[in-house]
Amino acid sequence: MKLKRGLIVSCQAREDNPLHGSLFMTAIAQAAEMGGAVAIRANGPEDIGAIKHAVTIPVIGLWKIDIRGFGPYITPTLTSAHAVAEAGADIIALDATLRPHPEGAVAQYLAKVKSVLNLPILADIATLEEGIAAAAAGANYVSTTMAGYTSYTVKSNVPDFALIRDLVKAVSVPVVAEGRFWTPEQLKKAFRLGVHAVVIGTAISNPREITKRFVNAVPKEVS
Repeated sequence: MKLKRGLIVSCQAREDNPLHGSLFMTAIAQAAEMGGAVAIRANGPEDIGAIKHAVTIPVIGLWKIDIRGFGPYITPTLTSAHAVAEAGADIIALDATLRPHPEGAVAQYLAKVKSVLNLPILADIATLEEGIAAAAAGANYVSTTMAGYTSYTVKSNVPDFALIRDLVKAVSVPVVAEGRFWTPEQLKKAFRLGVHAVVIGTAISNPREITKRFVNAVPKEVS
């Protein structure tokens, strides 16, 4: 299944979030589809399965698993990729950074997941080098998901537009922009740079963090 050009909504909630659980994530996914999202990004077999049964747009599935001694945690093993596929994901997202990987060489892992499960792969990367390598390994889509979230990239409050621009120029596969998108203007800028889609999570699907942003903007009382 191919991704249409447009907005992808990430429907994920950590265990400490009141919206954690497939019931709430499915409701948000349904609302996102009604609002015009072209796909949903979902974490874990339970959420993926529930959302897949509730929406008609593609579901990009992943499974976040921390493995001791390794940095990659987004669908880091073939077993986790199998579970994501069996849950009904149309596309599998996985960490394609060049950090030490539980399955060995990440390029071989990516290619194996694609061939064994016969599903498109969305490669989450942090740098231009990683994006080029992922595309060469057979990724169907390359996403800037990990930019600013690894020890060797700079954390920022805004999307990494430089990486987005360079990646669009460097690879022939569709580029997906993700990470710290908060405004329609930022989304428009990414599309002007040539991306195929933009993933937005927190700014749409996390009321707690949205509320915090507004609360932090409340002027302090002047005594």
